[in-house]
Amino acid sequence: MCEANAYILKNGQEELILESVDMIEPEGEGGYRMVSIFGEQKIVRGKIKLMNLVNHKIVFEEYS
Repeated sequence: MCEANAYILKNGQEELILESVDMIEPEGEGGYRMVSIFGEQKIVRGKIKLMNLVNHKIVFEEYS
């Protein structure tokens, strides 16, 4: 399996946004739309801080 869990960094802590993310695509200005393998969709505003696909992890950082 190639999916990953997506998190957002808030106050130095990683907060889970969406599990089993299969696809990420740009959405408007400064956002990303994520789709899980179950068809669930979420939009996150921020920038990608880290993608570690070996560990199935994507971390977003809110804009300052």
